Amino acid sequence: MAESKRDYYEVLGVGKDADDAALKKAYRQVAKKYHPDMNPGDVEAEKKFKEASEAYAVLSDPDKRRQYDQFGHAAFESGAGGGGFGGFDFGGADFSDIFGDIFGDLFGGGRRSGRAGQGPMKGANIRKSVRITFEEAIFGCEKELDVILKDPCPKCGGSGAKSGTSPETCPKCGGKGQVVYTQQSFFGMVQNVQTCPDCHGTGKIIREKCADCGGTGFVSNKKKISVSIPAGIDNGQSVRIREKGEPGLNGGPRGDLLVEVTVSRHPIFQRQDMHIFSTVPISFAQAALGADIKIKTVDGEVIYNVKAGTKTDTKVRLKGKGVPSIRNSQVRGDHYVTLVIQTPERLSAEAKEALRRFDELSGNTLHVVSGGDNRSGNAGAGGKKKKGFMNKMKEAFDD
Repeated sequence: MAESKRDYYEVLGVGKDADDAALKKAYRQVAKKYHPDMNPGDVEAEKKFKEASEAYAVLSDPDKRRQYDQFGHAAFESGAGGGGFGGFDFGGADFSDIFGDIFGDLFGGGRRSGRAGQGPMKGANIRKSVRITFEEAIFGCEKELDVILKDPCPKCGGSGAKSGTSPETCPKCGGKGQVVYTQQSFFGMVQNVQTCPDCHGTGKIIREKCADCGGTGFVSNKKKISVSIPAGIDNGQSVRIREKGEPGLNGGPRGDLLVEVTVSRHPIFQRQDMHIFSTVPISFAQAALGADIKIKTVDGEVIYNVKAGTKTDTKVRLKGKGVPSIRNSQVRGDHYVTLVIQTPERLSAEAKEALRRFDELSGNTLHVVSGGDNRSGNAGAGGKKKKGFMNKMKEAFDD
């Protein structure tokens, strides 16, 4: 009954203003999802497939769509004498292109031209990996890799056929490299183009194979390939070397060699994009009084002046000491250094006494005096003003 049918636009999941391209795309998705060959034995899927096909048959036809928009399902309740599902007439709908695509997806075929299999085809890419140091990644380097590459067989000249013989035209595909299969669908016979299984798309059959290459036309050789690693490359990135991969077919170019780079960890430096990070320890005296310290960078050691009164975890920036841009080696990131004040673990008796003296001059005491004030250095008799922290510390180290 018409009352039990869903709205055709709802079935395809489109709005009433959908154009022909949107209708076709929507129907293809629904038809592929619920096609009986994708859901064998699923009655509900078959029902939805028929429902979608009926909806597309109406909405893809301008006259039928106009009638449906005006009268709904009632427009087709009478005179349904044609073929199709449930007496519905599908004669006005063009399903050939859509079902060619669907059957190509379902059965592995492709909608290619009849002689596409004989055209030049680029060879497959080869993947290799190489490990480099942190410094090599920063400044670039040259590496040499051992790669197994295929070359045309010198004995048969790449034909794959035994000396004195030659490949024959494939009788199954007639030299086209592809065969056409006809399959039954709900809408009749559908043609599907697939690669010829006998010649694998070459269009040729080798009756007597070359003993050296086994009929492949290629022999494998070990070769050394030089790889230029650009400055600034990061871990996991790849370098592409053109036409150093597998040989092409039918005169096509070789594939490429893709070299994936693994960068070893550095004991001091860490990298983030174009910036380098490290931590440098300094003594309490250097932090308090200020001092020139040496900081290691990828360019070597640099002298940095620590300002007096520097606190631990202070971050400083060494401009232009980071990673070069992989696109422009003249552009570099920065090196960020975290200054960490270290507490000495082993002190001589003299050093310990100096620290005690310093502690007293700073207005503190190492031991809490029972019943007394554990602070010292306050303004005493005579109203002398308390000395500044830096002056006291300098006096302690001068003593």
